Amino acid sequence: MKSLIDKTAFIEKLESCGASIVRVADIAKLSGIDTEPNDLLNGFSRAVSIAVRLSDPAIDMIDKQPTPLYSSHYSRVNALLDDLAIKATNLLQSNGAQAVPIPASQILDSKKWTSYISHKAVAIAAGIGWQGKSLLVVNPDFGPRIRLATVLTDADLLPDSPIKNRCGKCQQCKDHCPANAILGVNTNSHYSSRSEAINLQKCVHQVRDVFGEIPNIAPLICGICIKVCPWGKKNHQQVKQSDFKCNHPASHHP
Repeated sequence: MKSLIDKTAFIEKLESCGASIVRVADIAKLSGIDTEPNDLLNGFSRAVSIAVRLSDPAIDMIDKQPTPLYSSHYSRVNALLDDLAIKATNLLQSNGAQAVPIPASQILDSKKWTSYISHKAVAIAAGIGWQGKSLLVVNPDFGPRIRLATVLTDADLLPDSPIKNRCGKCQQCKDHCPANAILGVNTNSHYSSRSEAINLQKCVHQVRDVFGEIPNIAPLICGICIKVCPWGKKNHQQVKQSDFKCNHPASHHP
């Protein structure tokens, strides 16, 4: 591994370019994860997880379906993430490390709905958030109102640690899912398969065949489970305790 880059300076540079959160995962925590190609992680010891916060008003405008504004915002945030991943790659390589950026949103297998690697799995291993019942990464500050990208590297960056799941008994994403795809099952760390948490085919049908037919809506987006999550609401301190129904002390709320 290379050890020529200062982690704090690296993160500050990415934040100055628009990143909301930057954390580092130990590749060992991703052992056994599906990747494309199968040997994608070979030669790398770290995965940099980059998150960009979504606009609260753009999310709050979503009612029973995604809006054209959210669709456009979603696309632009993905573009920003791709730019940030390239900047991170260049920073790492200019300091003697090897690095490869993974696109923020590119489906390689339209049957399994998978890409090069799960950005969510990387973000969870890096401690950006925990895996919610919707399968989304839930950050303590922004809830699931984030988009993600990943950079694989051999740089000797100190890895961050995963954080505890705080969904508790909350069922907001399940109760509001228009496809009835979310099962409402909790996990301590992460699900062994997506089928433990959601009915993927119901979700895909909703975003592709229902919402995908709405004018000016890019395919494969929804946003409803993002909007209703109590951890992502704009004024966290004013959210009612009954909205959470969590089993952790109130002092642990964001």
